[in-house]
Amino acid sequence: MRVTQGAFSYLPELTDEEILAQLRYAIGRGWAVGVEHTTDPHPRNVYWDMWALPLFDLADARVALDQVNECRTAHPAGYVRVSAYDASLGRQTTALSFIVQRPPVEVSPAPGR
Repeated sequence: MRVTQGAFSYLPELTDEEILAQLRYAIGRGWAVGVEHTTDPHPRNVYWDMWALPLFDLADARVALDQVNECRTAHPAGYVRVSAYDASLGRQTTALSFIVQRPPVEVSPAPGR
């Protein structure tokens, strides 16, 4: 079973260049970028662990991609996602969220769970 949460979930895995393009898009709109990880991607689990503090006022998308790659290295068997937060309405709102890593083999939950 493939976990399908956030944008681009039904597309093939994004390459680093495609992730970088999305990061540039978010940064170009002034959104803060955060990297999160979990081993429990259940849709009701909306509180993934933050890899580091969100990146505010970021000018170079490669800094965010470096954070993504550090998180991937530290959690090779977990899920990693990027979230971009828009504060233009006076509150932090998730404007974009997409998974950038899934475990190599995703196992379906046992029946009855």
